[in-house]
Amino acid sequence: MPSVKSHHAGDMVFETEVGDYKILNDVPPTAEWGGKGRHPTPPDYFVASLSSCIAAFVQQYCAQSGVDSTDMYVEIHYEKATDPAHLKELMVDVHLPNADVGKRAEAIKRVSGHCTVHETICKMQGLPICIHDKTGEVAAS
Repeated sequence: MPSVKSHHAGDMVFETEVGDYKILNDVPPTAEWGGKGRHPTPPDYFVASLSSCIAAFVQQYCAQSGVDSTDMYVEIHYEKATDPAHLKELMVDVHLPNADVGKRAEAIKRVSGHCTVHETICKMQGLPICIHDKTGEVAAS
């Protein structure tokens, strides 16, 4: 089963191993969190993964259906909310500036909604979290 592993690299920077790749993230540059704006934050990566996933699905559809995807991009607008911290009001704009999508607009919208990240968000019903202590066992809660 694939996995992703994140560890604290110091000074509130975190390094995440994704297969053979490593990415860095910082926490927000606030007094509360102590980030310094050196890298994207975890929520930034979350939105970026959704945006790039939708872009890949749209690109594949366009290539298969003959829609001009030159200069295509996906833009996601969102708000950050507090108490509890979360993202809200996510809105996706798929831009196909060189295409006349016409009747294919609904198909492109459907394809956008079928990207793996979007499907995962829609199907999640919680997230199991296990805490492993120095014994290697799951700590009692």
